[in-house]
Amino acid sequence: MMPQLLSVNVKRPASRPIRIWVPVLPVLLVLSPVLLLAAVAATVACVVHQISVLRALGTGWRIMSALPGTRLDLKRGHTAVLVNIS
Repeated sequence: MMPQLLSVNVKRPASRPIRIWVPVLPVLLVLSPVLLLAAVAATVACVVHQISVLRALGTGWRIMSALPGTRLDLKRGHTAVLVNIS
């Protein structure tokens, strides 16, 4: 299953936290021309390096399917960023 929502929470010490929710499907639809070019470039790279294109697509799909439930916490100094993929 493809991720549906990406939430980003930025905590800064001197101000209120910033919380952003990003729906994945509309962003993918808007960026589809760029994704199409990336897919063509990936196909060319697979052919050049003699990698099975279908196997590479299957691996990419498995990675996308494993993303829901992923949580990424980043902290540098007094700023903390939490990225949650659901």
